[in-house]
Amino acid sequence: MVKHWYNGSAIESDQIQLSINDPGLIYGATTFTTLRVYRSLDHPLTQWDEHCARLKTTIGAFHWQDPNWENIRSGAESMATDYPVLRVVVFPDGREWITGRSLPSDLIQRQQSGITAWVAESELSRSLPQHKTGNYLASWLALQTAQRFNAQEAILIDADGNWLESSTGTLWGWKHDRWWTPPLNNGILPGLMRSRLISELNPIEQTWSSEVVKQFEAIACTNCVMEIVPIHTVLDRDQKHHYNSTHPKLQQIRNFFT
Repeated sequence: MVKHWYNGSAIESDQIQLSINDPGLIYGATTFTTLRVYRSLDHPLTQWDEHCARLKTTIGAFHWQDPNWENIRSGAESMATDYPVLRVVVFPDGREWITGRSLPSDLIQRQQSGITAWVAESELSRSLPQHKTGNYLASWLALQTAQRFNAQEAILIDADGNWLESSTGTLWGWKHDRWWTPPLNNGILPGLMRSRLISELNPIEQTWSSEVVKQFEAIACTNCVMEIVPIHTVLDRDQKHHYNSTHPKLQQIRNFFT
């Protein structure tokens, strides 16, 4: 089995060789995108073109060297024969690195029963939130801390305590017969699944203050791998917020993945 794809070649080892001076190693100077392969790269739900566009946007903004896009396509096709989830990474000099993994073993349970989330400290804010870069330390630390509280997800906040996004995806809330989601200008990632659902759900984009989050009947997080996962409990300092993880309106989002 191919373990990963690197710089134009399929690699059967689970190791990669990088220079000790590589900025990707030292600074996390990479951009990446993570996708779920639905039968093929060209399946509409895979959103292959959109994932490539995301990489191109960041590469252009950072003035990095363009990768060999044919190599990226070939590597992704090779890896997709063994893995349903791919992570495509591009280095500043144009090298590509593609890894694969399985879907979470408890994904169906999370989707059906919902999860607990923990509200992180404001200092755990993502670097360059409008881009997906290799410096994902804040999100990773937030998730690790959440797990110590027996939570499966973390919610990132700004300096004023407003909820922004989960450590891995976009937040959605239902109240007053409408979907709501935090706006991009709050400093969140313009996720591909978010963009798709924005056009379908026509939600209200408003800052999620402490008063706003108390009013939701249901909340959930979405990303390109997990699809939609309801959140039934949020641990917020000395408070617990409870939401309906079986709310019928959650099905409206689930329908986009069928």
